[in-house]
Amino acid sequence: MKAGQIIGKLGRIVFLVFIIAISTVPLLWTLVSSFKTNKEIMDSAFSLPVSINLDNYIMAFKYSPLGTYFWNTFIITVFCIFFGLIIFSMSAYVFARFEFKGKNFLFALIGMSMLVPTSALIFPVYKLMNAMNLYNTKSGLVLVYMAIAMPAVLFVLRSYFLTIPREMEEAARIDGSGFLRTFITIMLPLVKPAMATAAILIFMASWNDFIYNLMLSSGNNARNVSVALSQFLSMFGSDYGQLFAASFVVVLPSILLYCLLQKRIESALLAGAVKG
Repeated sequence: MKAGQIIGKLGRIVFLVFIIAISTVPLLWTLVSSFKTNKEIMDSAFSLPVSINLDNYIMAFKYSPLGTYFWNTFIITVFCIFFGLIIFSMSAYVFARFEFKGKNFLFALIGMSMLVPTSALIFPVYKLMNAMNLYNTKSGLVLVYMAIAMPAVLFVLRSYFLTIPREMEEAARIDGSGFLRTFITIMLPLVKPAMATAAILIFMASWNDFIYNLMLSSGNNARNVSVALSQFLSMFGSDYGQLFAASFVVVLPSILLYCLLQKRIESALLAGAVKG
């Protein structure tokens, strides 16, 4: 192997190690610090805890609305994923397989909406939710988060549907299978990787949101964990152990979901890159 190739390979390894480090070290630091007392954190922020202490987690749930907000976020996210996968998968299938007037323009318009910062739409969305009597409701937030996730989800699902040969659907129709049966029994099982990616995208839009939840909810009825963290900071700003515990509780579902769906996500993104 030539010297240039060796240097290039070492450079890639160093770069990958650097990326892994900046991705995992903050999470590991948060986890380790969540088991430490305030004194341990102040004495040495990067040391290991003297003992595994769950008091920070217990206190975080006991003296703050974190548990209530966590449940709100869970309910909203589950409904977003459930209805989002049903509606967006059928919409993406229509964009991939059917021809109708204005299809390309409509899909381009949906794609261009990804260029608009979601924060720029806060005021009109706020007015719309009030007009529809959906302010401070979980159903209103479900609609908002689905709308935010829609462009990216449609792009991923449509790209994956385009990789599936039309002959499979034609064979099903010859056997007497209708549109809905073909879609449910043949197409959906083939796009499981893309559905996993879509679930992650919808999850991220609903679970990680802060600004829309803050503007469209009040009290404990529909607020989520991101808002809970901001309130937690004002309530227990000097209690770093509880802050670390609450932070790790908030990010843990995202980590678990990605670990469970990692292989399907990679497959969907590769297929979309090749075809889309």
